[in-house]
Amino acid sequence: MDTDGDPAKDRQPAPGAALAAFERMLAAGRDSALLRYSIGNEHVKVANWRAAIEAFERSIALDPGFTAAWKLYAKALDQAGERSAALDAYRKGIEVARGKGDRQAEKEMTVFARRIERALAEQRL
Repeated sequence: MDTDGDPAKDRQPAPGAALAAFERMLAAGRDSALLRYSIGNEHVKVANWRAAIEAFERSIALDPGFTAAWKLYAKALDQAGERSAALDAYRKGIEVARGKGDRQAEKEMTVFARRIERALAEQRL
């Protein structure tokens, strides 16, 4: 048991442990869209936006229909200050979600895309 008495904390992996495990899987030749998405997600957790963007780009290249990858890819681009690219990614993600019938992802990405559109419009004023 942890010194503060919380047994749940003992079961949580150390920061970076999941990323290291995913990188080992990648090195072993087990590349996939889901693995690249998982790597990108770990980079998002620590605000490593460049590495996240690269991982999501590879994920999408492996599976262009991976809706969740589009969503986090766009978020990473936005957080990295690439608002126009983020807007493009959200728009593509919305199309993918719509094509798959994933209404929730479509709605979420539409909200984020509209926020970026408004912000970009305000910058032009």
